[in-house]
Amino acid sequence: MDTNQDESFEDCFDLFSAKLNEEKTFGAPMLWIGIYVAAVSLVCSLAMAADAYQGFRQRKLWFPSKFFGLNAASLTLLAVAMKLPVDLSSPMGGSADQLAKLSSTAFMCTIIGNLMPSIGPMDNRDILLNVIAVSILVITILVNVCIQLKTGEINTYKTYIAKEHVVVMFFMLLLLVILSFSALAVPISKRILEVKYRDMHKTVSTEEPKESNKSSVDFLKDVVRKYWLMAETGSPQFVMACSATSTTSGVICLMVAISLVEAEVRIWLYIQRPPYFLVAPYFQAPDSTSDYGWSTVFIVWIQSIGVIVGTIAPAFRWFTAVSFKCSKKESNNYRNELKVEGYWIQPLAEWKEIPLLPLRIRNRKCRKLIQNAKNLILNFCTRVQVLIVVASKTVCLISVFVARPILSGLDYCKRLQEKVTRNSTKGSDTEPGVELDLNRYVLRLEGEVDLPERILKNISVAVDRSIQKAKRQQPEKLMELLEKSSGFKGIVEFDSNQVPSLHSEEPPNTWNLPVVTLTSIAISFPNIKSHIADSLLCSVNEGLSYASLIDQTLENIEDWINLKDAANFVWVRVELYRKWLDEDLQRIALKGKTWRENLQRLADIAKDCVMEFLSDVNRGPEHEPLNWPVKVIAANSMYRISQTLLLQHQDNHQSNEELFEQLSVMIADILCACLTNLPGVISRKCFCNAIDKREESVRLAARLLGETEAILNTLQQRELPPLDPNQVAYIDEWRTSIKLTNPSASRASKLEA
Repeated sequence: MDTNQDESFEDCFDLFSAKLNEEKTFGAPMLWIGIYVAAVSLVCSLAMAADAYQGFRQRKLWFPSKFFGLNAASLTLLAVAMKLPVDLSSPMGGSADQLAKLSSTAFMCTIIGNLMPSIGPMDNRDILLNVIAVSILVITILVNVCIQLKTGEINTYKTYIAKEHVVVMFFMLLLLVILSFSALAVPISKRILEVKYRDMHKTVSTEEPKESNKSSVDFLKDVVRKYWLMAETGSPQFVMACSATSTTSGVICLMVAISLVEAEVRIWLYIQRPPYFLVAPYFQAPDSTSDYGWSTVFIVWIQSIGVIVGTIAPAFRWFTAVSFKCSKKESNNYRNELKVEGYWIQPLAEWKEIPLLPLRIRNRKCRKLIQNAKNLILNFCTRVQVLIVVASKTVCLISVFVARPILSGLDYCKRLQEKVTRNSTKGSDTEPGVELDLNRYVLRLEGEVDLPERILKNISVAVDRSIQKAKRQQPEKLMELLEKSSGFKGIVEFDSNQVPSLHSEEPPNTWNLPVVTLTSIAISFPNIKSHIADSLLCSVNEGLSYASLIDQTLENIEDWINLKDAANFVWVRVELYRKWLDEDLQRIALKGKTWRENLQRLADIAKDCVMEFLSDVNRGPEHEPLNWPVKVIAANSMYRISQTLLLQHQDNHQSNEELFEQLSVMIADILCACLTNLPGVISRKCFCNAIDKREESVRLAARLLGETEAILNTLQQRELPPLDPNQVAYIDEWRTSIKLTNPSASRASKLEA
């Protein structure tokens, strides 16, 4: 009997051991899953830290979402980072396990607060899809955490942090509601800002310099400042970040961070030792009893840091909004302060007016029931929206009451310090751009306060800093080349009417192609020192980068695509391989004895290329010069310019170096004429139709102004031919005008021919 009992006991023990080994085998990958969750949480934390750093660096205390926005990638990362709170199958009774679930939910709250500005630039479809995706994820987390609270998985005897879970879950749900209802106002606010931006653009484009002696460069700087301010204050991210709901999310994120810290401190006091997630010897402490092992310690550590770092941006948005309100004159009319502007509820009102036409239901009662249900839902949503906005403004108003005395005291001390500094440094220059009334160009929604003077100064300083930074990248080689130009004679001289055409119609000239062709000819001359040829190539390369911008502003640019592509096609080969089409220019320079011989060879090659194409093409669209292949367009340019040079210098006995210098001057003349269009290009770059690209476009305009400021100051002293504003961008219009106003230049060209 005892023997049978012993055998039965041994069988049970073996079965239990086998079961335990099996569970260990199946639970082994969980450690690596935990490490993966920690790594993903680290990526999210670094992205939020990068946004915070970028905001401080650019002095944008509304912290736009540049590195961490609401999109498919971030949603995928969030789904991985939220693995622990949605895990119902793995027992997690240890202190580290319990705290890991809380840190994950707190981490999710912080991320929602950081993602709010990123919905501003989205279109309606993306907003809908992304908000639905976030809602599904948040609701899944809430349901799973509620199940764990009900079953006692979270409410263990070791750590009683159920209260913190309830608080954080409430805040998470509140943040989701705020995010969803804030998204409703985005389309209308963007529409309002778009109208204001275009109206302000009309105003700015018709403004003239107030000071008659103001240079065009200084006037352009003012234009850039105005559009920079319009782009920043009209940015959907800026409007979203400075909204009342976004400031409330900052308060909520701060309270979530406090709740997490409180729970961690309480657990630390309970176990009576330093925080195990910060001390290496406790990485394998028994506080982690789940299959995730010590990876939960890393998760708590990384996500806790992520919560602290991620709270910076929402908290500073709240503080910035409060400081804006404090800078406003104190008002006792609190009803206006709590007023709900129309753009918050206008989308719901518009949806309510839209009938349900697509529903083909014949039964009148069913249609009426559905219509009433729709109106009931929209009325409920409208009330919720009003409640959220009023509550958010109330939070902001309370914050202002608390912060106003403190900020007023700090502002008084600052003004006192500035007064002392001003008295000790009399005669110092004022800050650039402060004299310009920038407040006129701030785009505001209804109910928004004026930007404080310090914010306007910061924006003005940011513009000047961007221009000064670009000044350090001025095209020095190009400036050396332009110094050789003393007029615009080269624009007429590079192409002579005495050269017989190869086709009944000639393609129009662009700025780039003659410059590229003349450069190709110049470096093909024999006995030209390599460093001189390389210097010309560098100068032309810098000039073409600006000439390309000017060619892009042409009204008929779509019809001139092949002309633009021809210059790019040739230049890549000339700059990188010293080849014109398939001809090695260095080999031509070595084999040829004189520039005339090399020039004739290039002209013959170009003529053969054009004639071969024209002989094979029937009358049709391809026969039109604008539709020629890029090689044929480049060859036609080479033929005409080469023949022009041969005609002009047929009786001259110039050396290779002398003609090389003449071609350099001709190139400089063309580039000088081309670059007189830069002020117009900079002004056009300031304005941008796409709302999500306006800041980038105006930054490009500021960089372009800084790089070319010295060139613009030099060209401002030149006397330009009488051209209409719509003719200045075309080189052929320049040629015609110069020939009419200066017949001697045209006559000299013919005599040389």
